[in-house]
This record gives sequence, structure tokens and C-alpha cells, in this order.
Amino acid sequence: MDVLARLERYHDAVPRSDAIVEVHGPLTLYVGTGGWTYAARPTVSAQHVSGDDVRRMCGRMAELGVPRCFEWVAESTPSMTTAVEQAGLGVADGPLLVAADPLAVVLPGGVRLLVVGAEEPRLAEYLAVARVSAGDGAVEDTAHVRERIADGRTVLMVAVNGEQPMAAGSHQPVQVAGEWITELVGLGTLPEYRGRGLAVAVASALTEHAVAFCDLVFLSAGDSDVARVYERTGFARIGTACAGG
Repeated sequence: MDVLARLERYHDAVPRSDAIVEVHGPLTLYVGTGGWTYAARPTVSAQHVSGDDVRRMCGRMAELGVPRCFEWVAESTPSMTTAVEQAGLGVADGPLLVAADPLAVVLPGGVRLLVVGAEEPRLAEYLAVARVSAGDGAVEDTAHVRERIADGRTVLMVAVNGEQPMAAGSHQPVQVAGEWITELVGLGTLPEYRGRGLAVAVASALTEHAVAFCDLVFLSAGDSDVARVYERTGFARIGTACAGG
């Protein structure tokens, strides 16, 4: 099975521990039951998605009161971009990369990396780091993340200087069809600490943690400039991650 097909199975598997799954023809909706919401995606092995399919899914999302959000890989479902645009939604995309030959990145002097445990009293503060750095005003459900950390579905790392958190990121391992796959997510640095390579160092440490037991490690970069930074640490582009809403 090629890498993109493996990633499609991963994207379908990840939400299932936290969501009710509804399959509507070529699109699948994951209705979160924990503290997270999930995007709808093309159903695994979907051959074609139309604008009408997207409009019908938007109607179902409105009925349920969930965000109107879609995610897909352009190369896996080429019709999806046109379908989302036909439904009147905007589309954003960015490079999709896999860890091909990961390199260790050293943290700046005075900075140390913490692997955050489920009982960490400062968990909410650490979760806010990536949210603030990404300009995302959403509030994480701390109890939900504690549960995910406790059972291994989320591995969270934070870079600190003394007691001050500076950057954070996580990966989300799932076993799919007999192999472990994980995605690096929530990588970010607080604005006042940018330009020091902290997010890349966190990503490197997360990758090192993941490759010890995962068969495939990947991430989505916001744009080509960001992708080039990760390419210098051993990631390789394999496709285009898209979002519409």
C-alpha cells in the first residue's frame, strides 16, 4: 500500500476513539464526543466527490450544530477541491511531509524539553502555548487531553526555559492495519520566542520519540517556507493537505 493510502486510513482511524462516525456516500463525518471537533473527510477509497455531496454534508453539519469544516489530501481525492469550491467554501492548502531521514535538532542553550504527563498540573498552560502561537482562540478541553495522554493517544512535549513554556507540540499515534502511524500536530512557539528554532527542535524530539515504535511519521506544514525548514531536518514532501470551510 502506498504512503498516501496509508495516511488516508490513519485520518479515518484517528477520530474514531472520540467520535460518532457517519458515512454519507463519498464523505465521512466524525462527530466528536470528547473535547475535540473533527473535520469531515472523503470516505476511504472514495473515487469522486461532487459539489452536491459537500452541500449535503454541510446541511447535516448544520443539523448537528458542528463546525462546517472539511479536510482532505489533494492527490488522494482530486475531485474534492473543486467540490468544496462549488459548494461556496474557501480552500486552504499546505505541503504534506513524511519523516524520511529525520535528523536530531539541538535545543538552544538553557532550554529543556519536557514530556508532559497526564497528571501535570500545568497542562492547561502548556496546551495554550501552541494555541496562542498559532493565533487560535479555541480552548482545549484539558480533561479530554489528560485522558488521551494517559492512554497513549497523545504525546505532548513542551520546551521551557526555567519555568517559562516557550514552544510545544504533540503527536497522535494510532495502530492502523497492523502498523503504527502518527501525525505531528500543534507545533508552535510563543511570538516572543520565535526565530530560535524551537518548534523545529520540538518536532525533531517528537519524531525521535515516534520512530522508536511507529512505522510512519508525518506532518502538515502551513506553507512552502515552513515546509523547507522541516525538509532540512529530514522530512520529505509527498502531497498536499487541504482544508475547506
